[in-house]
Amino acid sequence: MCRSIRTLFHLDPACDADEIHAASRQFVRKVSGFTKPSQKNEVVFEQAIAEIAAATERLFANLETSTPPRDRAVLEERAKERAAKRYGGA
Repeated sequence: MCRSIRTLFHLDPACDADEIHAASRQFVRKVSGFTKPSQKNEVVFEQAIAEIAAATERLFANLETSTPPRDRAVLEERAKERAAKRYGGA
């Protein structure tokens, strides 16, 4: 799993279409092995991104949970703490 892909479901504030699109692009890049596809493959590359983004939006619309949304600020602070502990910094 790509370490830079983050959980987007059930956040406060909720993720937007741009975040879903960016995550979809990251996923397609990872599984295809292309950072930037050739002109010949660009159309199918972008189509895959759009399809994955649409599937993700449908998934989020249909998932159910009884827990309160996770606070982005809290998650960010925890990530900073883990990074500081891991890499030895402030």
